[in-house]
Amino acid sequence: MRMLMKVQMDTQISNEAIKQGTLQKIMEKAMEAIRPEAAYFTTENGSRTAYVFFDLADSSHMPKTAEPFFMELGAKVTYTPVMNREDLGKGLAALQG
Repeated sequence: MRMLMKVQMDTQISNEAIKQGTLQKIMEKAMEAIRPEAAYFTTENGSRTAYVFFDLADSSHMPKTAEPFFMELGAKVTYTPVMNREDLGKGLAALQG
């Protein structure tokens, strides 16, 4: 299932990761494991935030996906199922039948 994972990083912990030069490595390793369709980085409510769109093959993969962010960045992580344009079209077409 296509998911949006929102990662809001703890400011102090992510500041320290930047100072130590590890934030980029943490993110690269996580993105390599997740293989996102897209990933965007911004700020939200004063926190460094990543929006990661990826396919979650099985809900049992949720801990493996989120733990690096929890453990290494003190992040708040949320998952939201999402659709792309084709998924929406398919879903709307099913309403007609």
